[in-house]
Amino acid sequence: MDTIAFLRWLHSLTNNHPGRTGSRCIIRFHNQQYYRQLIYNLSKMKKSLSSQQQIRPLPLIRALSCRLPEGVSLSFLKGMAWMEEDRSVQLHSIASKSVNFSKGIPWGVQHIKAPMAWSSTTGHRVKIGVIDTGVDFQHSDLRQSLARGINLINRNQPPHDDNGHGTHIAGTIAAANMPRGMIGVAPRATIYPVKAFDHNGSAYVSDIILGIEWCVRNRMHIVNMSFGMKTRSKPLLNAVTNAYNAGVVVVASSGNDGKLKSIDYPARYPQTISVGATNRLRRVAPFSNRGSYIDIYAPGDKIVSAWLNDKYHEMSGTSMATSHVSGAIALLLAEHPGLSPAEIKTALRRSMQPLRGKKAPRLTGELDVMKMLQAAEHS
Repeated sequence: MDTIAFLRWLHSLTNNHPGRTGSRCIIRFHNQQYYRQLIYNLSKMKKSLSSQQQIRPLPLIRALSCRLPEGVSLSFLKGMAWMEEDRSVQLHSIASKSVNFSKGIPWGVQHIKAPMAWSSTTGHRVKIGVIDTGVDFQHSDLRQSLARGINLINRNQPPHDDNGHGTHIAGTIAAANMPRGMIGVAPRATIYPVKAFDHNGSAYVSDIILGIEWCVRNRMHIVNMSFGMKTRSKPLLNAVTNAYNAGVVVVASSGNDGKLKSIDYPARYPQTISVGATNRLRRVAPFSNRGSYIDIYAPGDKIVSAWLNDKYHEMSGTSMATSHVSGAIALLLAEHPGLSPAEIKTALRRSMQPLRGKKAPRLTGELDVMKMLQAAEHS
């Protein structure tokens, strides 16, 4: 089937069945030339097709995302394309509560020894894409740390945070308001907010893929992914692999189910740095997933950070642990800009502090910024 005929068929399905309960799906194409032609024709047909906005290109993985009626088959394309459900993804945080925070260094930032590194590195010029709910651009602790970013839910709007989670993550990574407010792990790193999650903290795999693509295209050094899902997704794996091959460090949270031998995707993919959560006692937090899939643990229990309307919240979750690791990698990359994702993972794994507790994992430990910097020196 030629690309124009395929697009008309797709358009008829998305346009003629708007009221029906269809399912969101991702259609991936084998042939690069066919896909290029498809995207070219899609842009040409934009003016004439009313359901254009319902068909979204995902060029990073040679795919389209759209909503189709149940039972639609692509068998007529004879192996040129295949379809997968566009699944929902959830943020990895537990309860949140408002707290009074006057000023200073939160316990997690102190615990990983980030302040000891600031005389030699503060994360200057390191670009971090935070795929999340956006960020509060007005927060006084974040004003120095933010670049424009992108809103994938509403392209006409800046990536403003209407949930709080993204602002909390950004604060731990790079808040920079001493002596008045809080300070994050890498206070001179730059956060690029990528809003893929709505006010409820929900997104779809296709939103995440668009976010990863934006980060690759805009040359982020690190992507923070404090979210996950239980099921494997080939399109998401494809996107993560492409980012990894482009030299982008992908840091992902393991999930909050307290599982011993399983973690969520995308953290489960070997191309990510997967993060579990610890508490102040250097023990694995009860809610954190754990086991051999985890690359590193970091503080994730009762973490205070920035919140909407210039406030602060205390949150727990592997989300919070992930932001500590992203900040630490920013400190590392500011000193050693040429390190690959594989070399960074090696430096982290060679420099971990042993965890406490009888049932603590023996092969994986907790983040220690000073040891990590030394390990990179000697690699």
